[in-house]
Amino acid sequence: MVHYDPSDPRWSTNPGPLFDEIREAAPVHFTPGGYWVVARHADCLALLRSRDASADSLNLLEGKRPKLRGTRRDNQLEEIRATGNDTRPFLFRDPPDHTRLRGLVQRAFTPKRVNELTSFIERQARQVIERHLSNGPFDAVEELAWSLPVSVICEMLAIPREDHQKFQAQSAMLARGLDPDFLLNDDDRAARDAAILYFGVYFHELFAERRRQPGGDLLSALIAARDSEDQLSEGELLSTAILIAVAGHETTMNLISGSLLLLAQNEAAQRELRSDPSIDRMVTEEMLRMVSPVQLTGRSMLNDVEIDGHVLEKGSFVFILLGAANRDPGVFARPTELNVRRELNPHLGFGFGLHHCLGAPLARLESSVAIRELLNVTRSITLHDEELRYRPNIVLRGLESLMVSIKS
Repeated sequence: MVHYDPSDPRWSTNPGPLFDEIREAAPVHFTPGGYWVVARHADCLALLRSRDASADSLNLLEGKRPKLRGTRRDNQLEEIRATGNDTRPFLFRDPPDHTRLRGLVQRAFTPKRVNELTSFIERQARQVIERHLSNGPFDAVEELAWSLPVSVICEMLAIPREDHQKFQAQSAMLARGLDPDFLLNDDDRAARDAAILYFGVYFHELFAERRRQPGGDLLSALIAARDSEDQLSEGELLSTAILIAVAGHETTMNLISGSLLLLAQNEAAQRELRSDPSIDRMVTEEMLRMVSPVQLTGRSMLNDVEIDGHVLEKGSFVFILLGAANRDPGVFARPTELNVRRELNPHLGFGFGLHHCLGAPLARLESSVAIRELLNVTRSITLHDEELRYRPNIVLRGLESLMVSIKS
C-alpha cells in the first residue's frame, strides 16, 4: 500500500515523484506511523483554513500520538505541561497566544518596513556576486543563499556582525529539529536541544546588553514589550527571538539556493528573465511553488473532520504535504515544469491562514533581489558539480551546497 514513509531518504533528495505518487494513489490516508497524511491542494488548503486543525501539539490525545523513532520515551508533552507553556514559539501555538505574540513581531515585517531594507539587501547581494563573478566556481549556498538572509535578519535584530558565523552550525541543527519530534532519532533530538541551549545563553546575554543600551531594532522593541508593556513573558521573549533568528533565514536560504539550481538547469529561463525583467514577481512565485522551502506542516485535530470520506479523529495528528499540493495538476498546468510566466499561481509555499508565514514579504524580496542582481551582471549561471547534496531535513528541505560558476 502506498503511504507516507518519512524514513525514505528521497524525501530530502528528490521528493517530487513521491509527492505525486501519494497525491494520486493515496491522497488521504492513515500511516503505520500513527498519523494522517493529506496531499491534494484542495484538502491541504481546507485544513490550513480550518479552526478544527490546531498548530499546538498539546492537543494530541493519549493513544493517538504518532509513534516515536529512537529509544527516548515520548514524554515531551508531559514535560511541556509540567514546565509551562511559554517557552514554545508562537509558530506552534493557537490563539489567543499566537495572535498576541505574532502581533508583536508583525509590525517589523509589513511590506512598507520590508521595502525599506531593499537597498541593504541589494548591497549585500552585489558584494557576493562581484567577489565571485568570472572567478571560478563557488558554493552559492554558503556564499549567497545563507549569508544574504543571515545578514538581513541580524540587521533587523542588531546582532553584531562578528556573531553571524556562529549561527551557522547551531541554526542548521535547529532547522533539523523542526522536523516533528517523533520523526527524529535520539542524536537529532540531542543536537536540537544543544542548539536551543546555545541560543538561549546567547540571547539572554544579548537581552542584558540591549536592556542597558536599547536601540531602534526589533529585539529592543520585543524587550520593551516584555519589560514596559508586560505583553510577553521572559520565556516567550526568548522563544520569539530564536524563532525570528532561525526561521528568518533558514527558509529563505532554501528558497534562494533552490531557485538558483532551477535557473542553472534552465538556460531558456535565464534568457527570458534577462530579456524581460518585468516578470520578476511571477518568477518569484513560481520558484516558491517549485522549491517549496517548507515541504510540509502538521496539525492536531480539535474535532473530527471528514475529508474525502475519511474521518480525521479528534486528538490525532495530520501531515499537510505542501510540496504535493504545489504539484497538483488539478490546480497547476504542467506542474513539474518551471514556467516563469505562470500567471495563476495559488501555491501554498508560505502556508495559508492564521499561520501564513510571517516573513513572506521579506523572503520574497530577498529571493527576488538575489536573482535579479545575478541576472543583471551575468550572461550565464552554470552548475559546476552535477552531484547535488541535500541536508537530511524533510520539513525545511534544502541543499547542503551548490557549486556554480557565474560569468559576465
